[in-house]
Amino acid sequence: MVGRTRFIGDVIYSIGVSGLIYPIFGHWCWGPDGFLATMGSPGHFLSGLGMNFHDFAGSTVVHSIGGWVAIAGALALGPRLGRKFKRDGGGPMMPHDLTIAVVGGLILWFGWYGFNPCSTLSIMDAAGVGRVAMNTTLAACTGGIAAVFLVVARVKKWDPAAMVNGFLAGLVAITCPCYWVSDVGACMLGAVAGVLVILAMDLLEHLRIDDPVGAWPVHGVCGIWGTLSLGLFADGRYSAAGSSPYGVPNIVPKSADALTGLFYGGGFKVLGAQIVGSAIVCTATFVSSMAMFWVLNQVKLLRLSKEGELEGMDLDQHGISAYPEYVISTLAAPHGEASALGGKAPAMSSAALASSK
Repeated sequence: MVGRTRFIGDVIYSIGVSGLIYPIFGHWCWGPDGFLATMGSPGHFLSGLGMNFHDFAGSTVVHSIGGWVAIAGALALGPRLGRKFKRDGGGPMMPHDLTIAVVGGLILWFGWYGFNPCSTLSIMDAAGVGRVAMNTTLAACTGGIAAVFLVVARVKKWDPAAMVNGFLAGLVAITCPCYWVSDVGACMLGAVAGVLVILAMDLLEHLRIDDPVGAWPVHGVCGIWGTLSLGLFADGRYSAAGSSPYGVPNIVPKSADALTGLFYGGGFKVLGAQIVGSAIVCTATFVSSMAMFWVLNQVKLLRLSKEGELEGMDLDQHGISAYPEYVISTLAAPHGEASALGGKAPAMSSAALASSK
């Protein structure tokens, strides 16, 4: 939604997302009486399924929700001014500041070590914390590598944006199954996420949906993949309840108490529960988000004015230039993935050309 959303619209929808969507849908999955948390048990939702929904640190509860809010916002807003898609002879617009983007991505990666390992709820489960941290690292690495090499195979360029979205895709995917998979499983599901994020960006380009930073490919698509991957890669050695809040590691022999995925002989039971939970949360998020953005559009609080977008959001919304010390050049055309999609550098205005001289 960046580049064309009014600041007041950001504030209002953020209240709706953090005050209603996340708490309600999160409770479905993580609340002790949430209907997805108790799903499959006698007397509860889909009792015949025999398995409840699992999401250790939030591939669905955090990331899929965010991703589907993002795509709803992108659809409600429409493309940025000047955005021309590949099917129409264009391609992605020039990035704002790729250096800051890479640094921001690495900061996110660092933050994931609080996000995933601390979801064990007790550092006394040292084995669980270490395994989660290891799996988080491996999935991020393979996701970044897979995305970069896919782009290299296409355009023969080492694209830093693909690297960042690739390792974020791996991080998002591993967030759900990080406690229950092995190191090999983490590497495999991370690599798949790195490929999926690039393909999902291609899909948005084909559908003429403007997602400037790949929010839906990273968080929406790879959030779903990570959630479903538990039903494939859970290796059957760890308790379905995950880590104990009392510091007691839940390592069990293969039994009914362990989560076992399809690739480890567990059948489709876990995968089925993950499909049901992911579908319900993603659908509910998208529908409620579209309703919220429709209301904001009706009262004209969501989309920036044409004049404001042309002037720049820093000046129009905040009254001051973000970078008064230098002029951002528009002369350098990209040669990486954006170039392959048909991106062209926009023409430099006479005023900008004069100021650059």
